[in-house]
Amino acid sequence: MKFQIEDVTVYFPYEHIYPEQYEYMVELKRALDARGHCLLEMPTGTGKTVALLSLITSYSLSRPGDRPLKLLYCTRTVHEMEKTLAELRLLLSHVPPDLRRSLLALGLSSRKNLCINPTIVSAASRDSVDSACRRLTASWVRAAAAEDPAVPTCSFFEGFDRAASSSNASVMLPPGVYTLQDLRAFGRDKGWCPYFLARQTIRYANIVVYSYQYLLDPKVASIISKEMQRECVVVFDEAHNIDNVCIEALSLNLVGRFKATDATRLRTEYNRLVEGLAQRGSLPITDAWLANPALPDDILKEAVPGNIRRAEHFLSVLRRLVQYLKGRLQTENVETEGPVAFVASVNSQAGIDQKMLRFCYDRLHSLMLTLEITDTDEFLHIQTICDFATLIGTYTRGFSIIIEPFDERMPHIPDPVLQLSCHDASLAIKPVFERFQSVVITSGTLSPIDLYPRLLNFNPVISRSFTMSLTRDCICPMVLTRGSDQLPVSTKFDMRSDPGVVRNYGRLLLEMVAAVPDGIVCFFVSYSYMDGIVNSWNEMGILQDVMQHKLVFIETQDVVETTLALDNYRRACDCGRGAVFFSVARGKVAEGIDFDRHYGRLVIMFGVPFQYTLSRILLARLEYLRETFQIKEGDFLTFDALRQAAQCVGRVIRSKADYGMMIFADKRYSRHDKRSKLPGWILSHLRDAHLNLSTDMALHIAREFLRRMAQPYDKAGSGGKKTLLTQEDIERMSEFCVNSCAYSANLAVLGDPFAGRAAAAA
Repeated sequence: MKFQIEDVTVYFPYEHIYPEQYEYMVELKRALDARGHCLLEMPTGTGKTVALLSLITSYSLSRPGDRPLKLLYCTRTVHEMEKTLAELRLLLSHVPPDLRRSLLALGLSSRKNLCINPTIVSAASRDSVDSACRRLTASWVRAAAAEDPAVPTCSFFEGFDRAASSSNASVMLPPGVYTLQDLRAFGRDKGWCPYFLARQTIRYANIVVYSYQYLLDPKVASIISKEMQRECVVVFDEAHNIDNVCIEALSLNLVGRFKATDATRLRTEYNRLVEGLAQRGSLPITDAWLANPALPDDILKEAVPGNIRRAEHFLSVLRRLVQYLKGRLQTENVETEGPVAFVASVNSQAGIDQKMLRFCYDRLHSLMLTLEITDTDEFLHIQTICDFATLIGTYTRGFSIIIEPFDERMPHIPDPVLQLSCHDASLAIKPVFERFQSVVITSGTLSPIDLYPRLLNFNPVISRSFTMSLTRDCICPMVLTRGSDQLPVSTKFDMRSDPGVVRNYGRLLLEMVAAVPDGIVCFFVSYSYMDGIVNSWNEMGILQDVMQHKLVFIETQDVVETTLALDNYRRACDCGRGAVFFSVARGKVAEGIDFDRHYGRLVIMFGVPFQYTLSRILLARLEYLRETFQIKEGDFLTFDALRQAAQCVGRVIRSKADYGMMIFADKRYSRHDKRSKLPGWILSHLRDAHLNLSTDMALHIAREFLRRMAQPYDKAGSGGKKTLLTQEDIERMSEFCVNSCAYSANLAVLGDPFAGRAAAAA
């Protein structure tokens, strides 16, 4: 399909388009024209990704120039990255060949996901893969290999380096769309390293798809994304948790069990250097593995202090800092301090001032390069300490240092942890807003949408929430407040262990597995609550009764076990037996797994997934939000819990042809102040008659809904309720809009007082 939005010819890869997709593109184009940032909430299953890609790609093609618009598309997981690149490939197949020849799109991930060297990729962890790669590709290793062929190197990197030095780097990868698998296949075919090929190519590509961390984590962003031009459109997809991602990028933990060998090994390596056993090589791209953990604008452009310029002096400072931190971790009481007080304490007790702390990371990085250390994974502990030192030496507000001598669940076992917790999400994303001309934050759950500009401290030019156009009510949300015995149900702390609540939750599940076909997904507020309630159901015999109807699978904190459980859950649904999947809000399954079609006909949210409100990190953040952004504690906690609940229940509906039910099983959802925080596309289907249900009432509604969904329906809609637009429909809409605007302009010329109202209606 090809159509016009004002002066832009939009290429769309399907024969029909949803009305909300068209509206989404119009609003997105307004934001791009204004060169500003925007917040767009689009219901799940309405083709948000393809609408974004179509409009931005078409917008870029309509404005060719010396510096064409570039798209940086950020996803949370590799799975989402692959889905985005697949949509992009389909889109480009509908772009005219003469325009398609100039487009290059690729994904970028870690060495662990791109490496094709069997000796490296077999390493267990990502840090081990990175370290193994540096052992074969560091400049001094390659220099030694040039003199002694017995020194091992990476043949794929050598092949890439020869090709890059002998040809123009911008033509090494032909135009097209490259997934991670495509890059690995291309690398094997050419004998080139896919990771460094992708690193080299992203500066020339029109579209780059990669992780949030490549823009938000300063340690990575200043290496990977430093050469991106201002004429970029940055998209953060599935960005409902973007404030948490920003905070995690600037937070870290120090555990009491330091690796005492780190500083000693550094000293040994330094002695080797002094004795002339090492020569510092040049520093190409391979040698810069991480940059300063502080944000680029916050790093003062000044020389490293003289008192840590010499290596032995710097190592002495590190030893004193480690001894100070060990002393602080021996406390018997919980301590909370701000950066200013903590730095003053370090200065008075260890003789290390703020400027020395600020340069710790750069000085360590420089020393490790000088010492030609390739086994960087063995120095992770000392790098974390220098990270910590640089952050507290750079920032005076927006952070807390919290020292906990033990885990509250096991208070008799000493397990000290020092946490540097960032409270201000706007710190990490501020450079992105300032550096790029347009940033698009989009998701299916951004309600209430007015809170995000306050949390991230920016002013969007467009802020819009779209509804879902449907020819039938294929979404059926319900609020269940009580069981069949009329006792209220809730996961409030004083009620969650009540046998009556546990029994009523079990009876709800049992009634639903008997009535609802195919897959049912249940979300609990935490792993501990899920474990407790499943044990209780087992003792009551409820679990055995459930398994008479459907098989039961459970998410665990082990990724491999959960993946296996999901695979078997899908197999049970495919063979017609049906299954129940127990999962946890904020878990892996709640964030990235779709339960579309027969994999999810019902999702039950047991309780309201509030954060653990006694967490000291959360309490410190709430205090900061109240004092800095005037956001009340209750408002933020409710907003955070309801966006997680909406994210969980949104897994069940992934297209307009799909259908599913959502049960919010907690009496607190019936309160308007809680319910109103849900996305508009859920609220629009939540009837007043479904707000205060008991188990038997919910069962009756479920049966009626399933009977209604079994009837044939018109997928395209008709009359004023058309949900699939053709090219002719869009052309008529465009003509109507143009004529309406022309009419209102004529009225304005004639001095008609209703001209403004006519223009607004248009």
